[in-house]
Amino acid sequence: MDLDAVTKQSALHAKPDGLTLQYGTAGFRTKAEHLDHVMFRMGLLAVLRSKQTKSTIGVMVTASHNPEEDNGVKLVDPLGEMLAPSWEDHATCLANAEEQDLPRVLVDIGEKAAVNLHQDAFVVIGRDTRPSSEKLSQSVIDGVTVLGGQFHDYGLLTTPQLHYMVYCRNTSGQYGKATIEGYYQKLSAAFVELTKQASCSGDDQRTLKVDCANGIGALKLREMKHYFSQGLSVQLFNDGTKGKLNHLCGADFVKSHQKPPQGIEMKSHERCCSFDGDADRIVYYYHDADGQFHLVDGDKIAALISSFLKEPLLEIGDSLSLGVVQTAYANGSSTRYLEEVMKVPVYCTKTGVKHLHHKAQEFDIGVYFEANGHGTVLFSKAAEMKIKQLAKELEEDKKRKAAKMLENVIDLFNQATGDAISDMLVIEAILALKGLTVQQWDALYTDLPNRQLKVKVADRQVISTTDAERQAVKPPGLQEAINELVKKYRLSRAFVRPSGTEDIVRVYAEADSQENADSLAYEVSLAVFQLAGGIGERPQPAESPEQFLDDLPLFSEHHQEFRVVTMEAVYTCTPSRGRDARATLTRKDVRPRLQLFITPLSEEGMWEKRVVIHYQASDREVTAF
Repeated sequence: MDLDAVTKQSALHAKPDGLTLQYGTAGFRTKAEHLDHVMFRMGLLAVLRSKQTKSTIGVMVTASHNPEEDNGVKLVDPLGEMLAPSWEDHATCLANAEEQDLPRVLVDIGEKAAVNLHQDAFVVIGRDTRPSSEKLSQSVIDGVTVLGGQFHDYGLLTTPQLHYMVYCRNTSGQYGKATIEGYYQKLSAAFVELTKQASCSGDDQRTLKVDCANGIGALKLREMKHYFSQGLSVQLFNDGTKGKLNHLCGADFVKSHQKPPQGIEMKSHERCCSFDGDADRIVYYYHDADGQFHLVDGDKIAALISSFLKEPLLEIGDSLSLGVVQTAYANGSSTRYLEEVMKVPVYCTKTGVKHLHHKAQEFDIGVYFEANGHGTVLFSKAAEMKIKQLAKELEEDKKRKAAKMLENVIDLFNQATGDAISDMLVIEAILALKGLTVQQWDALYTDLPNRQLKVKVADRQVISTTDAERQAVKPPGLQEAINELVKKYRLSRAFVRPSGTEDIVRVYAEADSQENADSLAYEVSLAVFQLAGGIGERPQPAESPEQFLDDLPLFSEHHQEFRVVTMEAVYTCTPSRGRDARATLTRKDVRPRLQLFITPLSEEGMWEKRVVIHYQASDREVTAF
């Protein structure tokens, strides 16, 4: 290891004074202008990890669903999985080392991890479409080359595609061909073969509108769609030709705000989906006949896939184990549906994809999805071999078809990580095979209303949990208080967990009505504030839309009727007539509509209030704020 060369090259990628970053589940993420030194150093680390594992390692430059101004980086381990936890610590230490300490830290990592410095190293690199990504990728390459590592720069890729490439390279092509064409061909061939068995596939059923978050997913889906066009027609929106990455669009926006993205035209009952910025998450949604928005999230994706897989498994009659892995944030209705209706075992893990992925590996077939739409299905090597053997050997036509169906499903999933494109094709194949509309899928079960809040505390470490974060062990008395509060409401549950990065305690509550879920969340937040050292403003009870309307002078006098349509946290009210300070319009020539947006800020229990009063007259439009 030429430490002098490292020191000289590092000076060209100098660390800003006072900047400290933490490598987490998503790698490093912050403003792009602060990441040059991190990228260089992750190139160094990737070489050490490659030498230690004697495998190809991946480096992905992306900040996923973060704003366009941000960027980030994460390393991909040999089988396409996330970086091992011990190496997350090495990454944090290396990124935060002062310039003069960098050589010593590199040597320490090499010694602690027993790295054979004479071993060859190979690193593959991918990046998303952010303006900063190309330059930051070059910084990674500088880090790789100064330690003598070899590399292949794939350029623009979705994050799951880079995971796929790493997996392919480290299985000598057994998992697939480590090229973008190889990815397209493997998934598309499995999709087309699978959907050949669909008995009913009208044009409406096989057309999908896709919001690509103005990200890399648009570029790759546009390249790929002709491979499977005979089975599915996709219409791309927010495709990057205009609009900013993740701005008012994408899976995270749709999930957080409970409304459609901007830039997509939706008719009632049309099936739509959104990717996030690096295409590793997907959520579905639609408008019903009344114009109400319905979100079909990761919980319902897991339910659809699990119920589908169970049928061919029963048909082939083999005792392969099927399990679904969730976190405590999974809606209680989804857990009850899987356990009580589908009779599929459900297991709960701590929050974080790496925990879900690890638990799913314990089954012959492990299904995992977070509510945000990130997830996949894992098949054990033994299960894959068994299914492929049965597809060849079974004589009974029905059983052989079931085995062949499972064989195609294996090839259609990206087993390295959650993949929006792969998951989209799986979902579309299942809907076609089952003859289901998106509304019928959504009707598998009804989500329980829920609320998530945050409580600021002096020290998050006063909270300690067990049972996959569903029970609080410390501070004394908190869990007992939560138990008593939960007893007050039907179909209710609540839990608290400390943030991994800041002095915040996250509160989750669900119950039989939104009002009860809001009340329970508030009461649990108050218990946390009182028992766990809350600081700042005490938690406040949520305000109902009816109370909010009554507080508005404009409508407290003039609304004779209004309809509240609850869509998680968006309310639409239509009064019979309206007036504001700037305009008075008669009932004869106007149809007033009030849209009250109470939008939850991402992962926060605060509500942002905005009132838009839109009057549409016969010859003019007036909008008042």
